[in-house]
Amino acid sequence: MTEISIDPDYVKSLAVKVRAIMVEEANEMPDVGSNPTDDETPPNEFQDDEGDLRREEIVEEIQGLNEQEQAELVALLWLGRGDGEPAEWSDLVDQAKDRQEIPTADYLLDHPHVADHWLEALSQLGLGGLVDGVD
Repeated sequence: MTEISIDPDYVKSLAVKVRAIMVEEANEMPDVGSNPTDDETPPNEFQDDEGDLRREEIVEEIQGLNEQEQAELVALLWLGRGDGEPAEWSDLVDQAKDRQEIPTADYLLDHPHVADHWLEALSQLGLGGLVDGVD
């Protein structure tokens, strides 16, 4: 079995939080084409809303993880989107540590399907993946 230090249940919980924001963001899409400013905003990126602190809370949660756990979140993203195989888990984690160029939370939250990729990766690693109400 693959060695993973981050609690799979924590990853599932984090995925639910991220999905909740993504769903809301999808419902708040600007009228694309209504003006040039709207056209420059990718539709699935997090929007900054000063009244909504959930994104900030997620960022703080990820920043509060140790280096290994943050690298594993990145490796789970990569594995879940098909950038590696379960047998390459250790290499993916090492690459995540070596390639960090921006804060991990920013990197992860720039990927609109990060929650789906995390859950897919957990499933590939034999650590579950589906969460009640999240499939």
